[in-house]
Amino acid sequence: MSRFPAAQGWSAWPAPAKLNLFLQIVGRRADGYHQLQTVFRLLDWGDSVFLRPRMDGVIARVGEGAAGVAEADDLLVRAAKILKNESKCVQGVDIGIEKRIPMGGGFGGGSSDAATVLVALNRLWGLGFDFERLAELGLRLGADVPVFVHGRNAWAEGVGERLTAIDLPSAWYLLASPGVHAATAGLFQAPDLTRNAAPAKIADFLSGTALGNAFEPVLRRREPAVEALFEALARIGTPRLTGSGSGCFVEFATRESAEAALAALPVGVNAWLARGADRSPLLDAVESFTTGASPSG
Repeated sequence: MSRFPAAQGWSAWPAPAKLNLFLQIVGRRADGYHQLQTVFRLLDWGDSVFLRPRMDGVIARVGEGAAGVAEADDLLVRAAKILKNESKCVQGVDIGIEKRIPMGGGFGGGSSDAATVLVALNRLWGLGFDFERLAELGLRLGADVPVFVHGRNAWAEGVGERLTAIDLPSAWYLLASPGVHAATAGLFQAPDLTRNAAPAKIADFLSGTALGNAFEPVLRRREPAVEALFEALARIGTPRLTGSGSGCFVEFATRESAEAALAALPVGVNAWLARGADRSPLLDAVESFTTGASPSG
């Protein structure tokens, strides 16, 4: 039984994970932020966010939220507060979550959770903000939030906020986590991180000539658990790192081939399967809500 039942006023909203199919750093801005190029691939698997509007204006987290994250620092709570402040909305909300996306894995869990709060609360509170406005608010919370707000696979530049929708072929992914929390800030400061890669074009990615991840060699040298995971995954395909986290993935054309690879992995490897999505299931949930159906996570 759900901890957040619909009978008690809760609605459930999906917060899908993502993969970075390619990631490189092409420079650094005057403010110190790195300029990236990457491809975001949304997945049909992720967290579930639960929301229950309240009329007293209070924003409260129900349950523990993400492990070790204080309520004041929780991106779910911060997203709701930003939206409330910008809209001058008098309503509040109770927020709950069922976490599936591992923290620090590079699968975008925190950013996706925040985006789901922005998009779903915009609907529940009846604010009428468009996706561009919501993405601008989301950028205050993290560079990956806008892609989850827009809900489309995308080529991204800048700090990750300049998005160009991109069509990607159907694919299944074997995802794996070594159980290591990669500290993004520390990786960006690593002296052996390549920060001046030659800019690529979308055509370079589509042709397969741009598929690397700038953080992969750095993290494999720093974390024995990540290196060991790469070695295990190399037995069933070509492993790649996602984002600046420790999570890895192997791409397959069909579910059957992905399932066979999962079965062939050594015992003890923390791995699971997910399908690539053409668009975010969050968009489907919002559309279902507008037609009167109940969204589901």
